[in-house]
Amino acid sequence: MVPLLAFSRVIDKLNAAVGKLADVAVFAACFISAANAFVRYGFSYSSNAWLEVQWYLFGATVMLGAAYTLFRNEHVRVDILYASLSERAKLWVDVFGFTVFMLPATILLTYMTWPFFLDSFVRNEGSPNAGGLVRWPVKLLMPVGFFLLSLQGISELIKRVALLRGYTPDPDALHAYVRPEQ
Repeated sequence: MVPLLAFSRVIDKLNAAVGKLADVAVFAACFISAANAFVRYGFSYSSNAWLEVQWYLFGATVMLGAAYTLFRNEHVRVDILYASLSERAKLWVDVFGFTVFMLPATILLTYMTWPFFLDSFVRNEGSPNAGGLVRWPVKLLMPVGFFLLSLQGISELIKRVALLRGYTPDPDALHAYVRPEQ
């Protein structure tokens, strides 16, 4: 388990760093949105490129932030029954959920979105809007985001199996194991 937990920590650090990029993307999107509105209404000037940059940044926020959200255990879950389970039962539910649902879906989505990006890249696909941007960079966010989410799912699975086997969690990543009180 020790090498797997070390691998898990590497994944956690990677997704924490990428999560910071998602934070910056939120700020940049909000700033550009406000500046774009100011210029549009203040000077009667608009640019499709700036609108598309906002959309790209919102896409980056979601696709790059999803793995970090999972790492922080802040993803949306329906836990009507889950909340009443013991901690050990919750770990087993998580192991089952990661193995049967999440990882197969994110791995499949990584696989399926790669050709979508690749086709756009090869054709150097551009926006149909006048003054728009090339599309492949935003399409690259999909396979990268799903790949990072798959990695984080593997990390979370490793941590839960470690807990089930009696290993003590890494104190630096304790938030990934502790459920917030509802």
